[in-house]
Amino acid sequence: MPELPEVEALTAYLSERLTGRVIAEVRPVAISALKTYDPPVTALEGRTVGPVVRHGKFLDIEAGGLHLVIHLARAGWLRWKESLPAEPPRPSARNPLALRVRLEGPDGDGFDLTEAGTKKGLAVHLVRDAAEVPGVARLGPDPLAPDFDLARFRALLGGERRRIKGVLRDQTVLAGVGNAYSDEVLHAARMSPYKLAADLSEEETVRLFEALGSTLREAVERSRGLAAGELKAEKKLGLRVHGRTGQPCPVCGDTVREVSFADSSLQYCPTCQTGGKPLADRRLSRLLK
Repeated sequence: MPELPEVEALTAYLSERLTGRVIAEVRPVAISALKTYDPPVTALEGRTVGPVVRHGKFLDIEAGGLHLVIHLARAGWLRWKESLPAEPPRPSARNPLALRVRLEGPDGDGFDLTEAGTKKGLAVHLVRDAAEVPGVARLGPDPLAPDFDLARFRALLGGERRRIKGVLRDQTVLAGVGNAYSDEVLHAARMSPYKLAADLSEEETVRLFEALGSTLREAVERSRGLAAGELKAEKKLGLRVHGRTGQPCPVCGDTVREVSFADSSLQYCPTCQTGGKPLADRRLSRLLK
């Protein structure tokens, strides 16, 4: 799933290519992706694109007073095309295309929104104010915002009697951090994902705050200037523990372990994060009985 660094890079990529351009055509293909109907997405046609901004993991493309707000979810992606096909896209069970946006100009450039797989989560909203999108309205503070400091971070964690892994992923607490980068932040902070947020000492809070900022900023810098099609590969290459179960930890050489859940998993290094002790994986324990 694209998280804050990838969506930040997509925002910059689209800003360069969309700002000041006129939208010629909007073609919805997968109706399941459209979460609003008034105004219709075709209302964007003929409007000039203004700022492209990010709200957590949401892309926000403003055009003539309307906001096309996109959440790519787990399997969605944006694919820029220097020349889009002239013929209208056709819905198909095998076609991952969800929405096509064509710009005015001789080349017919623009972008496609696609979503692979059968589990659909891609969400496209057309609203007059981005805050009309429930997911945007509920977002917590952005961890890369200039006013996000240690005091604010400390206040967010103070009343949380949940595992720190879940707190970091909660979009109402922090905007933009998902499963992958929460693993990376906790590894950088040398902290167990099972530790309760409210039990963090002052030293641990400071260490986690610094790891949060540095991990996200480094990922943003790695992604800066890349084409949209290169961002997924760059994310995977830059991860130290997430998605690397069974491989050696790049810090200490211990084997990266995994804990599986119903619809996700986390990865961690026992030596760096849990005092050498493997975390209980209930799903694996049941299989071994």
